[in-house]
Amino acid sequence: MTTVFLVRHAEAEGNISRVFQGRTDCDVTENGYNQLKSLAERFKDVELDAVYSSPLKRAMETAKAVNLYHNLEIIKVDGIMEINGGLFEGKKWDELPLLYPDAYDLWANYHHKFEIEQGESMQQVFERMKNSILSIVNDNLHKTIAVISHGCAIRNFLCYANQLDFAELDNIEWAENTGVCKFTFDDDLNISVVFQNDASHLNHDNLTLAHQNWWKK
Repeated sequence: MTTVFLVRHAEAEGNISRVFQGRTDCDVTENGYNQLKSLAERFKDVELDAVYSSPLKRAMETAKAVNLYHNLEIIKVDGIMEINGGLFEGKKWDELPLLYPDAYDLWANYHHKFEIEQGESMQQVFERMKNSILSIVNDNLHKTIAVISHGCAIRNFLCYANQLDFAELDNIEWAENTGVCKFTFDDDLNISVVFQNDASHLNHDNLTLAHQNWWKK
């Protein structure tokens, strides 16, 4: 078996200011760094063979925490980056329904159908996350690896991992910042979900989603 830990990045400025981060390269917050201390301890005794990360700062800082006690090379992979939000990038969430009502309606109500000018469609995110992680697994058969990615990107991979129809993407819960998923793969790359979106390493005060309401809508 090959084991993959898929980890969402720590809380970043965009998560608090409520802007569309996407490829916008926001810094980790003070609370985010507190989350990373707990995440590092969670992975202290996990025997990792490799660490892969999105190249965005919030993911790389998270990868450093996962890697704190392992001293492995952190391998950057563009294919596990967050969705390219195109015209949404850097905009306040409460501005989006006014600026781009049609695209926002897709994001809010038909997530799997989302597409935006100058950005990616959700279908493209699904395909590149699936292909990128399967490629990483194929390069690391019989090893244990950590992959650090982003909220929307992880939701897409969870849709694949749970063998759901892509139209059910809206039913996949958002991961808490530094939330961890664990998968195993056999040699034919068949996947089993061990657990998903687990943030038991955080205390209540350090949580992000628990103090927000947007994701409940």
